[in-house]
Amino acid sequence: MAEAYIIEAVRTPVGRRNGGLATVHPADLGAHVLKALMERAGAPPAAVEDVVFGCLDTVGPQAGDIARTCWLAAGLPEEVPGVTVDRQCGSSQQALHFAAQGVLSGTQDLVVAGGVQNMSQVPIAFASRQAAEPLGLTEGPYAGSEGWRARYGEQPVNQFHGAELIADKWAISRREMEEFALRSHQRALRAAEEGRFDRELVPYGEVAADEGPRADTSLEKMACLRPVVEDGRLTAAVSSQVSDGASAMLLASERAVREHGLAPRARVHHLSVRGEDPIRMLSAPIPATAYALDKAGMSLGDIDLVEINEAFASVVLAWLRETGADPEKVNVNGGAIALGHPLGATGTRLTTTLLHELERTGGRYGLQTMCEGGGQANVTIIERL
Repeated sequence: MAEAYIIEAVRTPVGRRNGGLATVHPADLGAHVLKALMERAGAPPAAVEDVVFGCLDTVGPQAGDIARTCWLAAGLPEEVPGVTVDRQCGSSQQALHFAAQGVLSGTQDLVVAGGVQNMSQVPIAFASRQAAEPLGLTEGPYAGSEGWRARYGEQPVNQFHGAELIADKWAISRREMEEFALRSHQRALRAAEEGRFDRELVPYGEVAADEGPRADTSLEKMACLRPVVEDGRLTAAVSSQVSDGASAMLLASERAVREHGLAPRARVHHLSVRGEDPIRMLSAPIPATAYALDKAGMSLGDIDLVEINEAFASVVLAWLRETGADPEKVNVNGGAIALGHPLGATGTRLTTTLLHELERTGGRYGLQTMCEGGGQANVTIIERL
């Protein structure tokens, strides 16, 4: 059976909104990790058959197939193409899936997967507004669809509403979410202090570490924040941070490993994606995880580490309740509440951190999942070699 091997995985530090990476062109952010990736992997850049990058809000500096632009901005061979994919927050995890599927199918031998997002320059949902307003379209993508209205009515469709619905359904209190958020910061700070991120990071200029983790946060400070939604439980403290960053991985076939003398660090054990209620939107990791484990013939007991994106604390807490997973194996180095969530880059950022933590701890299997717009969730299981 064909295998898809992970050869190398790197990321920039995650910059805080209007922080150290805010003025960096997205193409240069992506180029930075691509150059480091190819140098560290030791593979000939001209042998790469495609560059698959995730990115949302592809307007302005993120328009024009940013995957291709990043590769060229890195000074890498012009004959290598690139394609940009959008599966909302899971875009670069989907990029990893597409890259691995190309290798597993036998049609490609060496593929780059990754993602980039500069949310300081292009705020979330800015692209859809900019494209719609000149056409006189002022409502969202679902408004006016008779089929959508017949199926889902006039219910609001946005991530904050979905996160609140999850908190309601699973009876998750604001205090519980704030305690989770505090742990995320504490874990991220500990990981940084212990050098757990050092090997995966590619500093950009003076930005050498993640800017999001807050050493001065506390439950008392979180309790003073206003809810995002009136009369709701969610606040900025229990939500992922608006961020800037890029990440990239190199996938290879057995033939490419032999031909180029590469050193595989892990193999892709399982790939899948599932959908659920698009109104609640963010709970899809729950059925997606069950589906993936069943299809892979595994249980959570086989999994040594889990990375589930902390879009909101309620998302992870509901997943923990439904799956019964050990919290001590989940997001052990913190998550997006502390580290940030540069939308198009987070998928392969999570995989990069998962791989390095498996190597640090000697674990064998790692599972990654994340909620995505439209009520979707990707699941990736990797095996450390």
